[in-house]
Amino acid sequence: MKCLMCESFSLTHICSTCQTTFLTPSIYKRKILNNIEVISFYKYRDIKTLLHTKHTDLGYYIYSILAKNSLKFFADEFSYPDIITSIAVDDYAHNGYSHTAVLNKALKNKCIIPKFNKLRAKNRVSYSGKSREFRLLNPREFQLKDIDTNEVILVDDIITTGLTLNSAIKTMQNNNKNTLFCITLADASLN
Repeated sequence: MKCLMCESFSLTHICSTCQTTFLTPSIYKRKILNNIEVISFYKYRDIKTLLHTKHTDLGYYIYSILAKNSLKFFADEFSYPDIITSIAVDDYAHNGYSHTAVLNKALKNKCIIPKFNKLRAKNRVSYSGKSREFRLLNPREFQLKDIDTNEVILVDDIITTGLTLNSAIKTMQNNNKNTLFCITLADASLN
């Protein structure tokens, strides 16, 4: 097959050269509700086209590559004295897979245990491309299924306004869970 970025022959959808050149992650941090840190690895504008593949069958492969280059790399370096649960934000499957579940799976290490199908939105409306006002008028209304640890990491693909993660954090608090931090692939607020 051909690399989607340079069109060279490749055994993966994005060749190793393009992964090194264009998909080497950086660490970007911002604070949201209750001063909780959100760690992101890319500027949204730099990987926008790749992120939009989540709405297609190709998205599974692209998100797997992005997860390997960023979240797995992070997990390999991260340690914590206790066991932590990582939870994908609304890991509902579309097009045969869940893009947030793909990201969450990459976080597994000795102290991070990814859990799936734990935080689901009752409101299935898509926020993609929508304004802050639209998001405020259509809250996600998350429901948390039982998890056995008290400390969690929330995982999502993009942070834009922060409303989704804020809502997820509030749901954790309402269920006596402590959100240590959030992880996203990309931050849309970065220039």
